[in-house]
Amino acid sequence: QVQLVESGGGLVQAGGSLRLSCAASGRTYSSYAMGWFRQAPGKERDFVAAMNWSGGNTYYADSVKGRFTISRDNAKNTLYLQMNSLKPEDTAVYYCAARAARYGLASAREYAYWGQGTQVTVSS
Repeated sequence: QVQLVESGGGLVQAGGSLRLSCAASGRTYSSYAMGWFRQAPGKERDFVAAMNWSGGNTYYADSVKGRFTISRDNAKNTLYLQMNSLKPEDTAVYYCAARAARYGLASAREYAYWGQGTQVTVSS
């Protein structure tokens, strides 16, 4: 089992950058594929990015491709999301998630473990 805690959210102007972190507890963090999702008010939770357990493969939603980068440091049990060229439509609560499998997937239903979320607000 793994527990997840996100940090790094905040208020930023359009065009700016933020880096989100997700600290994981549990001795088997490196055995989990990880993902980032986001949820805006009144909307469903949407896929943002995912990474397999070794960090060798990454997947992105079309809306963030080329602007966001997912990475992980298994030695530090931490997942990151570097967000550049932020847009007002990126405003949402961002969640990290883990699944006890090799590959990250885009469906939220495939992830058993979730953090509490961190708010990202992008002003125009």
